[in-house]
Amino acid sequence: MVHGQFYQAFEQDNAFLKVNIGGLKKKVSQSILLEYPHSRLGKLLCCKTLEARIELCDDYDFENDEFYFDRSPVMFRYILNFYSTGKLHAIEGVCARSFALETEYWGISDAAIHSCCSYNFHMSQANAEDRDGDSDDLSMVGQEEVSPIHNQEEFTNLLYGSYRRQLWLLLENPAYSLASKVITAFSLTAILVSIIIMGVNSLPEFRNEEDAGLRSVETTCIIFFTLEFLARMMVTPSQKRFFLNPLNIIDLISFTPFYMTLVVESIEENNTSLKNIGKVVQVLRLLRIFRILKLARHSHGLKALGTTFRHSYQEIGDLVVFMAVGIAIFGALIYSTEKEEQEAGLSSIPMGWWWATVSMTTVGFGDTYPVTIVGKLVGGLCIIFGLLMVTLPVTIIFNRFSKCYRREQAIDATLWSQELKKTSTVNIRDVYAKRLHSFMRIKASALKETSSPNN
Repeated sequence: MVHGQFYQAFEQDNAFLKVNIGGLKKKVSQSILLEYPHSRLGKLLCCKTLEARIELCDDYDFENDEFYFDRSPVMFRYILNFYSTGKLHAIEGVCARSFALETEYWGISDAAIHSCCSYNFHMSQANAEDRDGDSDDLSMVGQEEVSPIHNQEEFTNLLYGSYRRQLWLLLENPAYSLASKVITAFSLTAILVSIIIMGVNSLPEFRNEEDAGLRSVETTCIIFFTLEFLARMMVTPSQKRFFLNPLNIIDLISFTPFYMTLVVESIEENNTSLKNIGKVVQVLRLLRIFRILKLARHSHGLKALGTTFRHSYQEIGDLVVFMAVGIAIFGALIYSTEKEEQEAGLSSIPMGWWWATVSMTTVGFGDTYPVTIVGKLVGGLCIIFGLLMVTLPVTIIFNRFSKCYRREQAIDATLWSQELKKTSTVNIRDVYAKRLHSFMRIKASALKETSSPNN
């Protein structure tokens, strides 16, 4: 009888898995755990060797056959409840990201969270990501902006690393020295002058034949752009990162059309049989407008605008879809109501699409407009729909632009503070020695003054 009781107790112990979760000791039914073979405890039971099981836990008690996990015992109660009921409930008042990391450790997917807790959990997780995004914009400056300037190791391993780093700082950081400020000012002046010259050359008196003085000034600006680009390219610590930088691509596009225009014009002079070569020259001259984008290197606002477009492609895509749907619907409606009216000028659906585009964006050229009462009602609805569709995504894009702008200011402040720390390092021992030396000198002079009357 005693033997039977012992054998029954032995079978009961084998039917349970002993775990110790941060001091919380539990016995979990093995049959329940085997229903979830992809979870951590399920994998532990499926392991055939003890060594494989020990790899899945933090420690193992050979005497009590107990597996130890250095995890939160409070959260494990919810994990244990999931094994028993098959429903995972999120802990109210606990960080959603921390709970997600805990469930990921135990091998349980977020999809197992019950419907009563799923909405609040995912909303808390999304809010946490937004707060992290705000802190990243203001405090955590991206390494791609700061490390190429301030990482000493990238330059120390290069040939003439110290000289290359100084020249890199001179060209990339306007706050580095007075010379860098002068270079930045000259670069801005060259950009503005080249844009003004491009506008002057479009005037009727300069359209057929360019002025020699303006040509020479533009050539000087282009030479400066080329030398600036080549200098940056030679001293950069990473050529791959240099050519993947959008600002450097803009710099390359800003002066390349000028040299291509010279090549095409020389071909035209040597070979007059080529047709449409003049149109190629006009297209190349039109590409000079990209020089204005060089201002993005010196403007926080333009940098933030480019970053906003790059990170808001989903919102911009939604805006395009909303506008396309509205244009298609209201274009067809206005055509059906105004197609008989010659004064309206809406004789086809494409013309209705044009009218809907102008109306939804509240531009209103006035070249086409509804005449009938029904058409005016459609026009009013079109304008209201356009305002709503434009306003909703634009609010999100504006908020992201504000974050990106603050981020650019944080990057600039970080560059300035790091350079200030490097230029304002003080040796405390030297300061103490100087003050002690001045004190001894004052004391010696005082002793001389007191001893002179006695003499």
